Amino acid sequence: MSDKYTLYGAPLSLYTGKVRSYLIYKGLNYEEVFSSLKVYKKIIVPKTGVRFIPVVKTPEGEYLQDTAVIIDTLESRNTARAVMPTAPKQQLVSHLFELWADEWLLIPAMHYRWNKDNFPFIYEEFGKIVLPKMPGFVRAFVGKKIGAKFKGFVPILGITDKSIPGIEDWYENHVLPLLDNHFAQYKYLLGDAPSLGDFCLMGPLYAHLYRDPAPGALMREKAPNLVNWIKRMNAPVSNVGEWQKNDEIPETLIPILERLFKEFWPVLSNTVDALSTWIENNPDKKDIPRTIGNHSFTMGEVSEERAIMTFHQWKIQRTLDCYCRLSAEEKQPVDELLTKVGGKDAMQMQIDYPVKRVNNRLVVGES
Repeated sequence: MSDKYTLYGAPLSLYTGKVRSYLIYKGLNYEEVFSSLKVYKKIIVPKTGVRFIPVVKTPEGEYLQDTAVIIDTLESRNTARAVMPTAPKQQLVSHLFELWADEWLLIPAMHYRWNKDNFPFIYEEFGKIVLPKMPGFVRAFVGKKIGAKFKGFVPILGITDKSIPGIEDWYENHVLPLLDNHFAQYKYLLGDAPSLGDFCLMGPLYAHLYRDPAPGALMREKAPNLVNWIKRMNAPVSNVGEWQKNDEIPETLIPILERLFKEFWPVLSNTVDALSTWIENNPDKKDIPRTIGNHSFTMGEVSEERAIMTFHQWKIQRTLDCYCRLSAEEKQPVDELLTKVGGKDAMQMQIDYPVKRVNNRLVVGES
């Protein structure tokens, strides 16, 4: 049996950037295979039942889909260079950044890709899926048709003429400066070693917001320390550092955590409520649709409607489980941190109808 992993993904893929960075840091033996149409038809869909990348084939011959599952599985089998802190505050903060990066930073990532001047670059990238060996102008012609499907997700995420000014202000004048200030002082989120939260940030920040031409130029101008962090995250590491001692959380992360609970948590809470109602109204259904109606969200100072993304609940459950596993003694300093960032009440959320993933699809779990 080979010890090599295979990463099926693409440079333009948001979540491929997350897994690639993880594999590099762990020093795992892997090869990356571009997810062309042929690979989708012969490998990804037959082996996973869905059309999402990245997919990782393990040395044991398993095909893992969803980045959280990929990292959880590989962490359990490769304990060197662990990416999940064991200290309670740092562990929870890493999970909170997983949630924020994977789901909330998706909004500016999609906006800056599809509503800024990234063409024909993006169309050529999508054209590689069908015609990987053809000239750029041919790929761009074909890629425009493929990209139209992905561009169609933009309004579903609440990215509209109304919300765009708020999204841009939020990202350019708050998120970028806050992250740049942090990485001016720390190599990674929690000190001198990356954690789960770092790899999750690499999803939206690398493939879309750094690699695409228009937002990439913006990041280089406004956040050079963040750019340096991205370069570190994509480079092999010879000497592994340590997280902050005594379970300390850098003060530079506090404003980001405050914004997470103020802006994103109401969306998550409403998602749980809406999904509970859907489950109660559909007692005979086990498979959960990807969206169930719309709800309001606020980014910056602007509110808009967006689709209710059911997968968010699965990600919330991971964060809540992390908190609920803590002993009473461990919770005391964690609750002090949560109180400071306005998140203690949020962590008391009760989920009446848990969800789980079965065969890479979201289904109703046991109550």
